[in-house]
Amino acid sequence: MNVIATIPSVRQTIVVEAPREHAFDVFTRGLDTWWFREHSIGKEPMQEAVMEPRQGGRVFERGIHGTECDWGRVLVWDPPSRLVVAWHLGGDWQFDPDSAHASEYEARFIAESATRTRVEFEHRHFERHGDFGQSIRDNVEKGWGKLLAAYAGTAKTA
Repeated sequence: MNVIATIPSVRQTIVVEAPREHAFDVFTRGLDTWWFREHSIGKEPMQEAVMEPRQGGRVFERGIHGTECDWGRVLVWDPPSRLVVAWHLGGDWQFDPDSAHASEYEARFIAESATRTRVEFEHRHFERHGDFGQSIRDNVEKGWGKLLAAYAGTAKTA
């Protein structure tokens, strides 16, 4: 019997100076406003990053000439409190449609006040990526820190 070692999750918590509904909306519908263009898998430069706002929705990038590259699928859409996305990018940073090979990330939005939201983020199940699991984890740990900081800055309301 093969036992697959569990690879530790990437966990981060950030505070966004914005109401919970706004924080959720910027994280999801507003993905393109804070996602770095160099975090792209397409064969052409990225025009926009898109998250379809519903369970089963696609998360993908659209290139400058209209080509689309899927990144994942929305598993849980529970505004304004929770989002879970299946991350379908493999060790070669290309889309793998097999859900058995997808890690997932979850964001929980907790109101600390009427104008302040704590976002608890976890990217987990890297072992599903097989031999590339640890490498993917190491890369996304670095990437998510920068992306979440950019998100918090973009979501901040006056």
